[in-house]
Amino acid sequence: MAQYTKHPVAAPPAAPERESTGHLLLRGYIGLVLFATFAHSAVYNLVGEIGAFITLLVFLIATLSIGVPMIARRRPAAFAWRRLPWAAVAYTALALLSIAWSQWRGATVITWVLLATVTVNALFIVHVLTWHEIVRALASAFKWILGLSLALELWVALVVHAPILPNFFVRPDGETNAHWYWVRGNLVDGGRIQGIVGNSNVLAIICLFAILTFGVLFAARTRWRTTLALWALLAGYFLVRAGSATAYVCAAAAAAVLVVALLMRRAKSPGARTRLYVLFIGGAVVIGSAVWLLREPLFALIGRSADLTGRSDKIWDKVLARAAEHPIFGNGFSSPWVPFDPAFAGWIEDHGITVFHAHNMWLDVLMQLGVVGVVLMALAYLSLLWRSWFFAIDRPRWDLRSDREYSAITLLPSLFTVVLLVQGLTESTPIMLWGWMLLVLLSFKIKVVPLVGVGERERVIERGERSRRVP
Repeated sequence: MAQYTKHPVAAPPAAPERESTGHLLLRGYIGLVLFATFAHSAVYNLVGEIGAFITLLVFLIATLSIGVPMIARRRPAAFAWRRLPWAAVAYTALALLSIAWSQWRGATVITWVLLATVTVNALFIVHVLTWHEIVRALASAFKWILGLSLALELWVALVVHAPILPNFFVRPDGETNAHWYWVRGNLVDGGRIQGIVGNSNVLAIICLFAILTFGVLFAARTRWRTTLALWALLAGYFLVRAGSATAYVCAAAAAAVLVVALLMRRAKSPGARTRLYVLFIGGAVVIGSAVWLLREPLFALIGRSADLTGRSDKIWDKVLARAAEHPIFGNGFSSPWVPFDPAFAGWIEDHGITVFHAHNMWLDVLMQLGVVGVVLMALAYLSLLWRSWFFAIDRPRWDLRSDREYSAITLLPSLFTVVLLVQGLTESTPIMLWGWMLLVLLSFKIKVVPLVGVGERERVIERGERSRRVP
């Protein structure tokens, strides 16, 4: 039972402030947006390509309906136009302009709408949520993906006892290529699992993002730490069962960056940081060279070929050949490749399925938007990498005081960025859908609010969205 003094000077205790119902609904909506973006392939497998496209359009309309009046109402805290991630915005504009010279104009229009939808949603999230709320929204989306993946895998393995196809189509008679399945039902028999997203590599990367997010929240001493640990264990189990070599390499890179960032935080002087930079950059060069020279036995050790499972000869050579046709401004934007467009249908196939992207984000951008697009994409990612790194290692400071505690939240952007950059060597997802959302969201948020929990933008959100309290 609570005890408090009855001294006439002391104020009676008050209940902690609660968020307004409107802000709670807003956070729930953003969690749904993040879920639909990260699990877009699940939406695609459930309602088909047209249904998935309509779903994103509905979210775009809903976001504009909520965001435009909100920005108009907050005149003192007008949208931070000057701090937009301009390299990413320029890339989006170039993608739109490429309709004029695109070799696949219909695909460019369709995929640009997807790019614009993701960009608008990312900018909206930055404008209405604080750093802590963004991380919690990401955690909620990952929990839903993990929970539904577990439920679907259990249902297929224990009830259906057979693989299922997208849209729950009945499996045809005769031999069916395993790559066509949504879920193969391998949860019990020990094979690679796909989860609700229907792809082992995508599931593995999402699990890695989930582990990093849960770990940061755990280190930040949020509530329900035991529950976070259990979710992290489930994500780790799925990461192992997905068996993605790319995800393993991304996890190793993220672990290395985390160690370096923590050591940088402990450095007492600029000289100590300089020595650490020399040590780790030199070590990275040596390790990278050794991996390149020993790539064949190393890839064989993890069950992969030295040509990265046929990427170099089956995909990359053809992409480079097409990129050479229009090297400056490219052939036209299309991320992902639209499989029913004549330019892509049957162009590159893997196990009888038209490939959706170049399996290397830099080659993909080069083919689509040429050297100009590669430069803009490099500027966007280098800007995010630079800002996120110092966001992670610099002690929070806005006055003469220099002994404030670090926030665990500030580690997350740099870890996510490194994962995206490493994944981009063998996948193109960092330039589309959730990869692009993370790029825009993190770039914009760090520029608008370079200190977690501090700054006019965070205070405006707190005042504007929590002014109406639930009685």
